[in-house]
Amino acid sequence: MSFDPYSIDLPITEVINPTKENLQTQNTLIVHAPPGAGKSTLLPLALLNESWLTGKKIIMLEPRRLAARSIAERMSQLLGEQVGHTVGYRIRFDNRVSTDTKIEVVTEGILTRMLHSDNAIEDVALVIFDEFHERSIHADVALALCREAQAVLRPDLKIMIMSATLNITELTQLLNAPLVESKGRQYPVDIHYEGEQDEWMMPEIAARQISKVVKKHEGDVLAFFPGQGEIMKCEEILRKELRDFAIHPLYGSLPQGKQMAAILPNKQGKRKIVLATSLAETSLTIEGIKVVVDTGFGRSSKFDPKSGLSRLETVQISQDAADQRAGRAGRLSAGVCYRLWSKATQSRRQKHLTPEIMEADLASLVLDMAQWGISNVQEMTWLTPPPQAAIHQAQDLLHQLEALENNKITEHGQKLHQLPCHPRIAHMLLMAQEQDLVPLACDIAALLDERDPLGREAGTDINERIIVLRRLRGENRLSKNFARIEKIANQYRQLFGEAADDGSFDPYETGILLSYAYPERIAFARPGNNAQFQLSNGKYAMLGHRDDLANEPWLAIAHMDARDGLGKIFMASPLNPRDLMPLVKEKEIITWDTRQGGLIASLDMRIGSITLRSTPLPDPDESRLVEAICHALKKEGERLLNFDNEVKKWQNRVLSLRKWNPAQSWPDVSTPTLLATNSEWLAPYLDGIKRPEELKKINLKTVLQHSLNFELQSQLDKLAPEKIDVPSGSKIQLDYRSDGSAPILAVRLQEVFGLAETPKINEGKNAVLMHLLSPGFKPVQITGDLNSFWNNAYFEVKKDLKGRYPKHIWPEDPWNEQAISGVKKRK
Repeated sequence: MSFDPYSIDLPITEVINPTKENLQTQNTLIVHAPPGAGKSTLLPLALLNESWLTGKKIIMLEPRRLAARSIAERMSQLLGEQVGHTVGYRIRFDNRVSTDTKIEVVTEGILTRMLHSDNAIEDVALVIFDEFHERSIHADVALALCREAQAVLRPDLKIMIMSATLNITELTQLLNAPLVESKGRQYPVDIHYEGEQDEWMMPEIAARQISKVVKKHEGDVLAFFPGQGEIMKCEEILRKELRDFAIHPLYGSLPQGKQMAAILPNKQGKRKIVLATSLAETSLTIEGIKVVVDTGFGRSSKFDPKSGLSRLETVQISQDAADQRAGRAGRLSAGVCYRLWSKATQSRRQKHLTPEIMEADLASLVLDMAQWGISNVQEMTWLTPPPQAAIHQAQDLLHQLEALENNKITEHGQKLHQLPCHPRIAHMLLMAQEQDLVPLACDIAALLDERDPLGREAGTDINERIIVLRRLRGENRLSKNFARIEKIANQYRQLFGEAADDGSFDPYETGILLSYAYPERIAFARPGNNAQFQLSNGKYAMLGHRDDLANEPWLAIAHMDARDGLGKIFMASPLNPRDLMPLVKEKEIITWDTRQGGLIASLDMRIGSITLRSTPLPDPDESRLVEAICHALKKEGERLLNFDNEVKKWQNRVLSLRKWNPAQSWPDVSTPTLLATNSEWLAPYLDGIKRPEELKKINLKTVLQHSLNFELQSQLDKLAPEKIDVPSGSKIQLDYRSDGSAPILAVRLQEVFGLAETPKINEGKNAVLMHLLSPGFKPVQITGDLNSFWNNAYFEVKKDLKGRYPKHIWPEDPWNEQAISGVKKRK
C-alpha cells in the first residue's frame, strides 16, 4: 500500500505525527479539528501501517448513512481501490466489506450490534467516533460499551474521538485523555443577520433570500433546512425563478446518485444551489460553496409520548451548529453566510446541542445494557448520565413486553434485541410471527414509523390507512407518502422472509397486534361517558364524538397526546375483548388513596389498571400495607406527614452540619430526599396506620432524630445547638439555614452588653450572624463582627433609638454594662 497521507494538501497532515505518537502510548485520544481539515479521511488512512493495528482493523463510527458511504468512497479513491477492499462500509440493509477490509465505516446502531455479538471486539484495534459533537444516543451507548470493554476485556483497545465543535476542556477531563488539535484552514466568513422570520413560511423566505444572494455573490450556494419537506417546497420555487442554476436537494433518504450530484461539481459548469439538511454541516465536503443561507432550524430525535417512540422534531440549532454551517462558506476562500434570524436570537440559543440521551426514549438503551449483562444502567461510565426517571420508564415498559424479568434480560428479550427496531415494534413482530400475522404487523410497523399518510380528517382508525396502503400497493400506484411506508414495510418483511399481503384482514387482528406494542394503551370505554376511555396505565383519553371508533367498547391506541387529565386519541384500532383473555390477571391490589380515606385492599381481575371485577381483600399482608403507604409518601408525603416548624428547624441543623463537616456522615435530610427514602427511616412506625389523620399524628422530629446513629444524635446538640446562652441569662433560639449559611442569632441589643466576640458553634468553626434587635424586637444591625459593632456602629444606633426607648439603658461604655433581658430598675 503506497499511499502517502502527507502528500495531500489538507490541514490535518500537521497532526498526523502527534496522533500516531499518542496512540502508541495511550488507549484514548481526542482530536479536535474544524470542518474541512481532512480528519475523517486522512487520519484513518494514516494509521493503516501502525504496529498496533497488525492483524486487526479500524472501525469508524459516522452518525449518518450518506457520510459513511461518501467517506468510505473518498478513502478508497485516495488508495486507488474500489470500496469494499481496504476500506468498506456497513449501514442498515447495505454493506460493502470483505476479508481484506482494514477500515470499516459504520453507522451508529451497527457498532452497538457488533459489540453485542462480540463483547471484546477482538478483531478491532481502534474505534473512531467521528463528528462526536452530535451526541446521538447511539454514539453515547457505543462509547460507554467500548470503555467498558476497554476497562474489563480489552485494555489494548484504542478509542479516538473526533469532533469539530465540542466542549473540549470538559471532554478531556471526563475521559482523562490527551488532546490533539488542528487549527485547520478556515477563511473569513462575513455573517449577515436578516432578522426574525415566519417559521411557517420558511421555504418561501429562504427561496427569496437565495434569489437575492446569487445576484450579489459569486460561487455556489448551500442552504440549510430542517428536513425534506421544506427542501422540496423551496426547490419547486427556485426551479421556476433560477432556471440557469443547477439546483440539488440533499437529505438522507435521497437516492445515492442524486446525493453525489449534490456533492460533486456540476458537469455542465453551472453554478450550483444545494438545499440540504444538517447532514451537510460537517462530514461531507461539498465543493465550490462560497455562500451559505441558514434557516436556523434542524431536526432532533426526541421521545414522542404520542407514539411511544422517538420522533424527529423541528428545533432551533445551537450556536456551535450555526458556526459549523457558516464555516461551510469559508472552506476554499472568503465567504458569506446569511442567517434568517436576529443577532439577539443567536445570543439566546444554546451554546451546544443537548445530548440526545437527555431527551430520548431509553427503552432500546436499557435493553442494550441488559443484553450486555448490566441491570443497573447508572453503573456505566457515561459522558452524560441518562435521566433516572427515563430509565425507570424504560424498565417498566420492557417488563411489560416480557423482555426483562427483575431487570435481567429474558430469552424473549434477547430475540427482541436481535431485531433492528424499537423493542415495542420487535415485540409486536415476534408475537405476529406466532399467529401468522407478520405481513399485517409489518404494515402496522411501517405506519407507526412514519407520519400519518391520510391526516386527521380521515379519522383515527389505523385500519383505514392499512386498507389504502394495500389497495395502492396492489394496483402498483403508491403515492409518495405511501411509497415511503411501503419501503419500510418491505424492509421489515425481509427480516422474516415474508411477502406482501394485499388482501382483506380482520381489524380486530390489528387491535391485538397494537396491544402487543402498546400494552399500557389498551383502553376500555368509560360507562356513561361517550367516546371517553380508560387506559390500562390508569390514564384517560377521548375521541371526537363523530369518530368511527367512538362507540367501540375496547380500543388499542397507537398515537395519543401526552397531556395530563383527558388525553386525545389520534390513531387506534378496535379490540375484541375475547382476544384480551390471556392478558387478564388476578391481583391483590393494595394502594393508598387519600381522597378515599387511606389504605384500600382488594382482589381484582385486571388488564393493567383497568379493573374488570373487584372484591375486598379480608386479610392483607401487613408488609404490603406499609409498602403501599411508603409508595404514596414518595408522591404526596409533604402534605400527609407533619412537617411542622420544629421538623424544619431540625432538618436545617442537620443539613448545616452536613455542609460544614463533609468528612462526617451527616445524612441528606432535605424533604425530597426524606420522602424518596421514607421506607428506610419511617417504615417501622407505619404498622397499624390506615388513615391520613393517623399519619399526621406521627411525631416526625422524634422519628427523624432516632434515624441518626447514636454518635450523630449525641453530636447534634453539641455541634448545632437549638439555643445559645447570651450574657443576660436568656437562651436564644438559633435560626439555621438548609444551605449551611451562618445561622441567625436574633437578640435584643441590651441582652448582649459586654459580649466582645461573635458566638461560634460547630466546635468554634462557624460564627453565627447577629441580628441585633431594638427593645421593640425590630432589627437595627446585622453583623458577623460584634467587636467592630461595639466600637463603631453602636453609637449611631444609640443616637437613633435612645429617644424612642427612654426606659431602656443606652450606656456610653457597652463593654462593661450589665446585660439585661428587660428594663433596668431605677434605684
